[in-house]
Amino acid sequence: MRLRLDTLYTRVRRTVVTMLDALDGRLLTALAAQPRAGVLTLARELGVARGTVQARLDRMVSSGVIAGFGPDVDLAALGYEVTAFVTLEIVQGRMGDVADHLRAIPQVIEVHMVTGVGDLLCRVVARTNDHLGAVLAHILEVPGIGRTTTMLSLDTVVARRTGPAVDAVVDPGARRPG
Repeated sequence: MRLRLDTLYTRVRRTVVTMLDALDGRLLTALAAQPRAGVLTLARELGVARGTVQARLDRMVSSGVIAGFGPDVDLAALGYEVTAFVTLEIVQGRMGDVADHLRAIPQVIEVHMVTGVGDLLCRVVARTNDHLGAVLAHILEVPGIGRTTTMLSLDTVVARRTGPAVDAVVDPGARRPG
């Protein structure tokens, strides 16, 4: 399997565990609640110096804890009302070609290599069910996909969240899995 240099760098960077303390956790929580807040506003809210907040943010950005500051876009508000999860079984030796093909499809918004029945799990959006059919047909245009399974998302029960996981790192005794 062909690995891209940026993928290898990401894997290496993730092996470095960044220790977070209570102030880091409070800073991440405040930033999640107010993504547009400036450093001075965050410093006042947390009761620490502006330089402390800036240094903490810089450290968390350079270590990869904070991966970006982009807007959280609601794709449904842009007309993508259908969300589907598609598992792909990849023919031996074709992973790189399939991954490159998936990157080129705008409606494929996330792809994970997984264990189990399939090799890749894709999150796909579409405007309608008919549009989803066209997106799925486009996915299948690349040689190397042996089989697919598509599941439609009816509703989001737990939206993407990071707060509880951050809290568990900052204070491991505070939350324990069920």
